[in-house]
Amino acid sequence: MQDAKEEIKSRLSVEDVVGQYVELKRAGRNLKGRSPWGVDKTPSFMVSPEKGIWHDFSANKGGDIFTFVMEVEGIGFREAMEKLAGQAGVDLAKYRGGDLQVSHKKARVREALNLATKYYQACLVRSKNVCEYVFYRRNLNRKTVEEFKIGYSPASGKALTEALKKRGFSEDELDAAGLLNRFKSDMFRDRMMVPFIDTTGNVIGFTARILGKGEPKYLNTPETLLFNKSRFIFGLHQAKEAIRRSGFVVIVEGNMDVISSHQAGVKEAVATSGTAMTEQHLKSLANLTSDIRLAYDGDEAGVKATERAIMMAGDLGIDLTVISDYHGAKDPDELIQKDPTLWQAAVAKSVPAVDWLLKKYEERVDLSSAPGKRKYSDIALKLLGYIKDEVERASYEEKVAKKLDIEVEILREKGERLNKKLEQSSRKYLKKPKTEIQNDTLKKLENSLLAIKIFGGVTKVQIPLEISDDETRLAELELVFNSEHQNYQTSDLEREARELLARYNSELKKQRIKELSDKLNELDEENDQYDQVLKEIRDLQKDKN
Repeated sequence: MQDAKEEIKSRLSVEDVVGQYVELKRAGRNLKGRSPWGVDKTPSFMVSPEKGIWHDFSANKGGDIFTFVMEVEGIGFREAMEKLAGQAGVDLAKYRGGDLQVSHKKARVREALNLATKYYQACLVRSKNVCEYVFYRRNLNRKTVEEFKIGYSPASGKALTEALKKRGFSEDELDAAGLLNRFKSDMFRDRMMVPFIDTTGNVIGFTARILGKGEPKYLNTPETLLFNKSRFIFGLHQAKEAIRRSGFVVIVEGNMDVISSHQAGVKEAVATSGTAMTEQHLKSLANLTSDIRLAYDGDEAGVKATERAIMMAGDLGIDLTVISDYHGAKDPDELIQKDPTLWQAAVAKSVPAVDWLLKKYEERVDLSSAPGKRKYSDIALKLLGYIKDEVERASYEEKVAKKLDIEVEILREKGERLNKKLEQSSRKYLKKPKTEIQNDTLKKLENSLLAIKIFGGVTKVQIPLEISDDETRLAELELVFNSEHQNYQTSDLEREARELLARYNSELKKQRIKELSDKLNELDEENDQYDQVLKEIRDLQKDKN
């Protein structure tokens, strides 16, 4: 069930799962909270969103979302899998029958989509009318068309299906790839085809624009084994190098906005491809840059989308800004058709998202009236509650108080009352763990020693512990090292390793003495093993002293 496990992990973040039981707060790149097993006096429970793992330093436990649910609920792996699959919306029935079968099916889907892409590209070249639409009406150049692998799906209802069946693909395989409609004919007909390309460069689906009049204007691949719209970011494969180079990303609303932007020189543009932005989208982009610029409309939908983005960005350390100067154009694509340099200038002049949103709120209420001020303060405080940095939040509080013509202390008092209400209501939904975990000194020492051995570069101290090749376990040990040992010099690490190793060996002897003592209590003095066990205990006690 490895594929099912990976699918669940891709849909559920570790902080969301853990956050059902532990109140987490930002601590640099990680999140920190109190142990759900109540064994710490200060917050010692760490979560790494980047690596998808957690570690409880007080209880000496850690791992991924599956191990957490198993520990906190006191259940087995299969029960935890079923519980998390339900939360993630993953149908485990699809994965029964073995990972090899699922892997083979995915490979066939990828091959079908790759061949479909080449087929659509060939159809584009052969159609003069479609070439005129793509190159002249949409103003796309040949380089852009090649970069985004743009093609054309023929109007015939069976053209692609017949072509791929000749290449050995079954109807079920084409259906699994999202290439067939409910009548088992071609899903896409007489449309400009734009592939969905994942970050590894593989085609996982399509978005198709109708050439003439008709609905829907855009038709997207349905959810498949490969394509999940809540996680996919259109254009990221083509944009990621530019994002790393320039240090920012632009999120636009439409796929054509992305393509036009890349052609206009702003290659940092991406889109969420026909769905609202999710936290998974933001997290994926935050791995590349903290400078995220939104190119949304200023209408009601744009305001809501921006507010939602600010809410999700609060815990991710993201610098969120808004691009709004469209010079009368309705979207980036229209502005680019007007003048590409205007789009480049608009991207460079993005404004902080909170400022943009507060201005939009001001336009909606009558700030000269008491009810208007109350309403504005309510929505402004809700927005400022998403800001985690104290200095930034204080600056906005002063700005809002000035706008309301009141003392900032009055605004803060109201904010504190609202926060208390929210905290009280949120605590009601934190689940109580079903198991108790006792402090395990030996396990803690083992974690520290392995962390130093793997990530500390210590060579003069021989640590007789085996290194796991499990990625989750290694990520957990890296979190231990970064939290406890990363600021040590090499000489300090070596001294720390020696001290830890001495304590570890001492704890091993204590544990062995306890095990032997328990065994001795069960033996009769006349038993042949009695004297042997007693001697081993005395030898260990002498060596210990």
